[in-house]
Amino acid sequence: MKHKHSDHISVSGKTAGMKQPIPLQLSRSLLDAAGISVSLHNLERIPAKNKLLIVSNHRSLLDAPLLMTAIGRPVRFACHYYMSQVPLLQQAIALMGAFPLEADQRRQASFFRQSARFLQANQVVGVFPEGADPMVKVNAPRQLSPFYRGFAHLALRVPVDGLAILPIAIASREEKRGKLAPLALFRRFDPSEALFQRDGWHSAILYRHVDVLFGHPLLIDESWRSRYRGSGGAAAARELTQACWSQIAELLAR
Repeated sequence: MKHKHSDHISVSGKTAGMKQPIPLQLSRSLLDAAGISVSLHNLERIPAKNKLLIVSNHRSLLDAPLLMTAIGRPVRFACHYYMSQVPLLQQAIALMGAFPLEADQRRQASFFRQSARFLQANQVVGVFPEGADPMVKVNAPRQLSPFYRGFAHLALRVPVDGLAILPIAIASREEKRGKLAPLALFRRFDPSEALFQRDGWHSAILYRHVDVLFGHPLLIDESWRSRYRGSGGAAAARELTQACWSQIAELLAR
């Protein structure tokens, strides 16, 4: 992979130079083995010095390694509880550095606790705020589902200076659709997930050609935090969530 600021560059899984962290090595190897053609756009928008929370749309199990390869850094992705319960998948997410959320009512608290710890340690945290919906329902390639607001509450609440949210759009140009496993199988590992209560299969999307487009980073400064601490806290979280959603929707529409 070539690390340079460019409006459009190609990505391969091969890299030279110093040894890379294991999650990044695995990510590059997965994309290379799958033969995915990736183009990166607006690399100059990646903050160089800020603590970083990346927010992206979600379509494929390859989204996490794709984004890690795109920014050239390991990312601590929040992932669904069931992924920590399925054999082999459990080991895979551990190697990739992802952190599973807890089940039921503990989910949000575990997300805040773990994410705050990683951000304070200057590790990049990644969130797919559409949740599991696009992975099960399979929307059109550039359709964007509504965002959950948990990441916005995290950004406005976590005691980390210099935090920036980076919106990223994953725009599939060509893909293959398959079936991963029956939803009934996932229901065994997480009966609390409403999406798993239906019949059918969990999708498996394999990109053939995909664009990764970086939006403009949103700096969480004191003006944002003061609004959140006041009576307009919920409104601030909604506005921040909408700002990220709108950027990604605009990038997908190009």
